[in-house]
Amino acid sequence: MPDMNYLNDLVTQVRRDILRQVHKVNSGHPGGSLGCTEFFVALYQEIMDRKDGFHMDGKDEDIFFLSNGHISPVFYSVLARSGYFPVDELNTFRLINSRLQGHPTTHEGLPGIRVASGSLGQGISVAVGAAQTKKLNNDPHIVYTLCGDGELQEGQNWEAIMYAAGNQVDNIVVTVDYNGQQIDGSLDTVLPLGNLKAKFEAFGWEVLEIEEGNQLEAVINGLQEAKSKTGNGKPVCVLMRTVMGNGVDFMMHTHAWHGKAPNDEQLEIGLAQNPVTLGDY
Repeated sequence: MPDMNYLNDLVTQVRRDILRQVHKVNSGHPGGSLGCTEFFVALYQEIMDRKDGFHMDGKDEDIFFLSNGHISPVFYSVLARSGYFPVDELNTFRLINSRLQGHPTTHEGLPGIRVASGSLGQGISVAVGAAQTKKLNNDPHIVYTLCGDGELQEGQNWEAIMYAAGNQVDNIVVTVDYNGQQIDGSLDTVLPLGNLKAKFEAFGWEVLEIEEGNQLEAVINGLQEAKSKTGNGKPVCVLMRTVMGNGVDFMMHTHAWHGKAPNDEQLEIGLAQNPVTLGDY
């Protein structure tokens, strides 16, 4: 059984890490990062079958690709607190020559990063390719990816979605951060996506829904169910309802904090709402 007290403490600490990273350099993307904190903690602490250390080839272990690369603050925090690199390296976020660039990159060899994801709409394609490679190599492990709902307005995703089902790439779990917000406003204002569940099902996918994507136990249970659905001839999609800016009251339910850093006063308010648990860097 997972230690839910520790995992919930970790969620709170990761929120602090996100706020402190973007505040220090006055840039970055706190909104989506805060909304996906529970997902990353669940994935790296409970769901994925990971080997010790970092191996770029990803053989004989579950692997993850981040498609919406702008939410790097949450990714870096969870990677560091899962042992991939020192936690105090979070101090270098977005600095010149840092391994922790605003969007994840591979040229500096940061452990945990397998693909650069600065350009949106490409993560599902990469993950499908990696999953098919695992099948060809008789590797029974699973490929996970996270994408934003706004990314699904781009056509490349639907080519990959069609390809995965058509080739029975059934060792992949695609999670959609379904917060209904994107950089310029709500999804329904910018470009409505319609019935995403029906769309994925029409393309031949198994679709699960996590209605409480900011409740850690619900996320763990939902991802465990998704994992159990792999290997049955269909790729698996998880539609995860989250709140942008979750955990910091003035950032929640609005696109305004998609790519905006808190000032000194706002940082202190946000940190006060998420008391230190495991220690700041």
